[in-house]
Amino acid sequence: MTAYFPAARLRRAAFIGALCAGLTVTVTGCGGGGEDPDKGTNGVGKLPADQIEAKAKAAATAASSVHLSGSVVTGGKTFTLDMRLKGDGGSGEVKSQQDTFQVLRIGEQLYLKANAAFWGKSDSAGKLGDKFVKVPQSDPTYKQFRGFTDMHVLLDGLLGLDGKLTKAPYGKVGHGRVVPVLAAGGKGGRLSVSLEGTPYPLLMERAGGAGRVELAEWGQSFQLSAPAQDQTVDYGSQLPTTKDASGATPGPAKSSGQGSDPTDG
Repeated sequence: MTAYFPAARLRRAAFIGALCAGLTVTVTGCGGGGEDPDKGTNGVGKLPADQIEAKAKAAATAASSVHLSGSVVTGGKTFTLDMRLKGDGGSGEVKSQQDTFQVLRIGEQLYLKANAAFWGKSDSAGKLGDKFVKVPQSDPTYKQFRGFTDMHVLLDGLLGLDGKLTKAPYGKVGHGRVVPVLAAGGKGGRLSVSLEGTPYPLLMERAGGAGRVELAEWGQSFQLSAPAQDQTVDYGSQLPTTKDASGATPGPAKSSGQGSDPTDG
C-alpha cells in the first residue's frame, strides 16, 4: 500500500529539519534528547560547587607557573596587574592611577623600575628613575613589593570566595570551556574553572566589583634574567622614601579571612 502525505505535512517536516540543523545547541525537540554537556570535559562540572572550588585551588597550588593579568580595586584605588609568576620569582608590570612600575624577583633578589616622579623629591630620584633598582631586604618596602612577585601570596589573596557556593551554567573564558562557581549568588565573587584538562581557575571576578583577573599559561616554563648592569642601580641598605609608599606599593594583608591579599595596603 502506498502512503501519501499531505503537502502541508511535508513542508512542516522540512521546516523542522532545517530548524534543527541550523541550531548551534542541540535541543530535545529536535529528536533523541540533548547531548551530554559533560562530554569531552574533565568531569569537574559534575561535582558540587565546594568540591569544584577545592579542586581549582589544589590545581593552582600545585602549578609551577601562571600568567596573571587584570585589575584589582582596593582602598578606593585600582591596580592593573600583568605578572608572570613561578615558584622562585616573577616579573611584570603594576599600574596605579598615579604610577607605573616594573617589578622583577629572581630568588630573593628584588628589582624595581619606575620613573623619577615615583621616587619623590629625594636627591637620588634622578639617578633611580627608569633604572632597575635593587630593593634591599632590610628596606621596609621589600615585603610589600615582593608580594607582587610571589605566586602563592597573590593566588591566595585573589582566589577567595565569600559565601554559600553554587554552580552557574557552563560558559567560556577565551576559547576554553569553564564552570563558574558563585559565592552568595555572585555577590561574594565568581570563580570560573576549566572544564578541559587540569581544572585550573581561569577567571576570578572579585566580590563587590573589586576587580577581574584572568589566569592563563598554567605550568608553562619561562626564564627570569637579571637586568643589564648598566640598567641597574644598587642604592645600598635602604631606598629613599617614595612619594607615597603606602599608596603606590600596597603589600600583603588579610582579605575577608580568605588569605593574603597583596593588593591590600
